[in-house]
Amino acid sequence: MIDEKLVRLRTYRKNVERYLGLLQTTLTEIERQYVEMRLTEEQSAMELLSASSFQMAAEANVAKQACSRQPGFNAAEKS
Repeated sequence: MIDEKLVRLRTYRKNVERYLGLLQTTLTEIERQYVEMRLTEEQSAMELLSASSFQMAAEANVAKQACSRQPGFNAAEKS
């Protein structure tokens, strides 16, 4: 699941870079509006996925810490 999210983040980043490059070229107003709209969509999707990935990692870390505090639980054995 994490690998899939990393691939999606990389794809979003590459798309953002491509759209930023396109904005440096000569575009009609309609083309520019479209590219700007797509750029905003890609950036939003990337931020949302990054935030959810960070939250998931933080929750996993909290759960691991909670489990390691339980008597008779050895996190090193379970990993």
